[in-house]
Amino acid sequence: MARVERAAEDRGWRLRHLPVLLIASVLLAGVAAVVGGVTGGADAALGAAAGVAVTVISYSLTTVVLAWADARNTQLVLPFGLALYVAKFTVIGAVMVGVASTGWPGLIPMCLGIAAGVAVWTGVHIWWLTTVHARRARG
Repeated sequence: MARVERAAEDRGWRLRHLPVLLIASVLLAGVAAVVGGVTGGADAALGAAAGVAVTVISYSLTTVVLAWADARNTQLVLPFGLALYVAKFTVIGAVMVGVASTGWPGLIPMCLGIAAGVAVWTGVHIWWLTTVHARRARG
């Protein structure tokens, strides 16, 4: 019960992990751009970095919107989460179809950047939850 009361008093807990995830994502975007540039040139570098950016924008938006909804009323989390999910994947799908229709050579690196962004964001989030957040919850 005390942990729930501490969480209610600490309004910043919903977004506390975001800076760590953003730093990891910026580092990943740099690495993705270098790898893309070395393996496929400028289009691949741009595509790989853009793919990471798509993931970061998507996940950051979700984090901020759900934190806002949870701070207002926990019953808003599900409807906002579902609506945001549908909206994001509709937009991402439309963008990917649009990019694919241009024949841009950075499309495959962009897809790989999205996949790398998902893997790194998820991995860093798990690390943060099991180390930093777990220590705070115990202390």
